[in-house]
Amino acid sequence: MRLGGRAQAAIEVLEDMAKRKRPVANALRDWGLSHRFAGSGDRTAIGNIVYDTLRKKSSQAAFAQSDEPRLAVFTTLIRQWRYLPDELSVLLTDDKFAPQFPAADEIKFICLDKVDDAAPATMADIPQWCTESFEANFDEEWVGEANALSERPPLDIRINTLKSNREKIAKQLSRSKAKPTTIAANGLRIAPGNRDSRLPNVQAEAGFQKGWFEIQDEGSQIVSELVYARPGEKVLDYCAGAGGKTLALAATMENRGQIHAYDNDKTRLAPIHERLKRAGTRNVQVHSPHDDLSALHEKMDKVVVDAPCTGSGTWRRRPDAKWRLTKENLETRLREQEEALSQAAQFVRPGGVLAYITCSLLPEENESQIYSFIDDNPGFELLSAGEVWQDLFGFDNLKPWSSDMKSITLTPASTQTDGFYFAVMQRNKG
Repeated sequence: MRLGGRAQAAIEVLEDMAKRKRPVANALRDWGLSHRFAGSGDRTAIGNIVYDTLRKKSSQAAFAQSDEPRLAVFTTLIRQWRYLPDELSVLLTDDKFAPQFPAADEIKFICLDKVDDAAPATMADIPQWCTESFEANFDEEWVGEANALSERPPLDIRINTLKSNREKIAKQLSRSKAKPTTIAANGLRIAPGNRDSRLPNVQAEAGFQKGWFEIQDEGSQIVSELVYARPGEKVLDYCAGAGGKTLALAATMENRGQIHAYDNDKTRLAPIHERLKRAGTRNVQVHSPHDDLSALHEKMDKVVVDAPCTGSGTWRRRPDAKWRLTKENLETRLREQEEALSQAAQFVRPGGVLAYITCSLLPEENESQIYSFIDDNPGFELLSAGEVWQDLFGFDNLKPWSSDMKSITLTPASTQTDGFYFAVMQRNKG
């Protein structure tokens, strides 16, 4: 397919999403099934156009003065893919599959340097109702933080130190230009590229099949390190999900001690079994939703709550979720977080710690939840996550957000990772 056909396909996917109110992954999958002639390169390019368009959906609509998918795609090609209008016109000439080219006045708006009357949230590419939360979290820098969530994310890899090391895997992935992560001790990063570039399928590599590495954002790797799980400890991963952090904790603990992986959703938990086997972990016991965990009460050195959240820190990877998020969704997540913290706290031994993690940048899900929990549970004390950060990573390089050095927030703009919040509380010994 030529560029014109790819652009038209992206328009059709966006129209399908708008009409049927469905996630981008489903719309792209169905387009591919009904257009089997499209090669992998075509599907990659179409997906890139669609995702790039969704990442900057509101700001580009302001420039184009329309949210019509056709103009949205052309705005992406001109403003993000950096095609000059005349260059693009030549490329699409005589392409019978190309969409109608914008009129001269439409091109003029698309190419403006700025839109004077656009709301800050529009140009920041976040839902209008999230503005107050972002301002509360990032003060005068909130627009820059929001804009960073609209860029393409890299592909990050965590080396499984139970089986391999970073130097060995970096050599194996040298063709993909994998480089050591800036902060995480055992990570590699592959840059996202631009236009129709394709990230490598590292899951097809022999090293992945042998469990030598996992795909995991550097931010997720960092918060797993901040838990500071030590060999020989008893750890409960209370919202284990598919097991990404469980695997990281097992490696940090050198397969010694015991990790209990639990989730109240068996569907989310299902992939963990194969991942644990591939990684060669021997210190993880998986608990299904209906298992009796009473024997673990007040016995755990560390309890990790990777809480259900809005996922606002992952909007680079899931831009359609950004525009589907509502206040009602947030309220549901807040109730789930309160329940998860309350339930998980029962398993912390006297003197043990409770680590709280979200992949959200909304303070309602982060600081507000932690301080509310402390108020309701005076037997727990908030420790300094900032001090742990300094011990592990220092402050000479990229730094997370923190108002008091107690809890910390990672962001694409500050730490070049997905957005994550981390706080740790210790249970009093008395």
